[in-house]
Amino acid sequence: MVTEKIQHNASDLNKELSWFRKILKVRSQLNAKQETEYQHIFEITPPDLNGSLSGYAAFVKEHNLTFEERFTIILALVPHIKPEVLDAFLVKNESINQIYTEFGGKRGKNHTGFLPTGETLMFILAGTDFEKRFSIMHIFEGDHIFSKENICWLEQVEKGEPFLNGSLTLSTEALDMFTTGDVRKPNYSAEFPAKLLETDMQWDDLVLNPYTYTQLGEIETWLEHHHTLMQDWEMGKKLKPGYKSLFYGPPGTGKTLTATLLGKKVNVDVYRIDLSKVVSKFIGETEKNLAKVFDRAENKEWILFFDEADALFGKRTSVSDAHDRYANQEVAYLLQRIEDYNGLVILATNLKSNLDDAFTRRFQSIIQFPVPDARERTMLWQKSFSPVAEFAVDIRLDEIARNYNLTGGSIINVVQYSSLMALKKGGKKIFLEDITEGINREYQKQGRTF
Repeated sequence: MVTEKIQHNASDLNKELSWFRKILKVRSQLNAKQETEYQHIFEITPPDLNGSLSGYAAFVKEHNLTFEERFTIILALVPHIKPEVLDAFLVKNESINQIYTEFGGKRGKNHTGFLPTGETLMFILAGTDFEKRFSIMHIFEGDHIFSKENICWLEQVEKGEPFLNGSLTLSTEALDMFTTGDVRKPNYSAEFPAKLLETDMQWDDLVLNPYTYTQLGEIETWLEHHHTLMQDWEMGKKLKPGYKSLFYGPPGTGKTLTATLLGKKVNVDVYRIDLSKVVSKFIGETEKNLAKVFDRAENKEWILFFDEADALFGKRTSVSDAHDRYANQEVAYLLQRIEDYNGLVILATNLKSNLDDAFTRRFQSIIQFPVPDARERTMLWQKSFSPVAEFAVDIRLDEIARNYNLTGGSIINVVQYSSLMALKKGGKKIFLEDITEGINREYQKQGRTF
């Protein structure tokens, strides 16, 4: 369906493409020393986007983009929206039977057209003007808006190669914003090893220890007021960005659900990264996997939930070989990315004692998720069954809660089992023997005697 957002973006990008084509034509004329009405390409005025409602125009105006910055965005966009515009760069130098070195550019694995590189940008904007070329390079610095907001960048090149040989790459979010107007949420993949956490449950459905609730209140307060704290109170000069918390407790005590509901409560996406899956036995791969998450998350205010934290932050013996040294580098890398991240980072572990003490001191809060007591277990049993379920007369949920020490996760498993048994029998009634069998199954999983 064509929406107004798409219509506005399509209209403005058509104007930008006309401007882009004119610049390419003039650069070609200037390079060939042919007659042209322009002395340099910067005389070609960009389209007037005042009054436009497109996402592209909003970005240009919000950041007051310069001629060079605006052209960089369009050059990065062209392979996605009009790749044939760059076919002119595929012309070969007959004397060496290769495309002209000054054009830069690459071929993709599947894309048969021309993919622009930093050299392509420099050739079009600067030609042979070294001063102009050097001044444009600031676009690719880490403090530029393109880097800080993860808009576009040059892909890394092999060691020793000129960095301008890197492909000019536009982020998926920027591509969405400038085309459809609706930014897609990233899917779990090798390129983004994190999964969006969602739940139909509400904050009131959460059953936790009272002290745990109290500690979570500080995180809620930070999520609500951190912009005021860092900007209006000018604490950004004194405090590190973001907030870091450690959740610890046995499996099934609500760590993941709590992180999910925190995000839902403040309307922020929560992404779960299982460190046991991200950590690689291959040297250097762990940093690459983690970088894929942090680079996408930058300035999105996502909550990053790292599960199985001891996979990377477990206590280590002394360094004995190269792999130990690289493992320590991976820890240092993740610590640095966590400290630089300006959103909420939560790490979870089953046993706090598994983690290095030097690491745990870096957190603003360390929150325990203990096994629920009898009162909390009663609440969990009551909240977990369907409202349409009926109970046999001999079922006393408070007695079951007192007699069987189970976590919330285990209770949910028992509820599912006994509910399925009710459906199998053709009714809605929950029977005690099915609850008991479900509890027996949970005990067996844990190696406990029923």
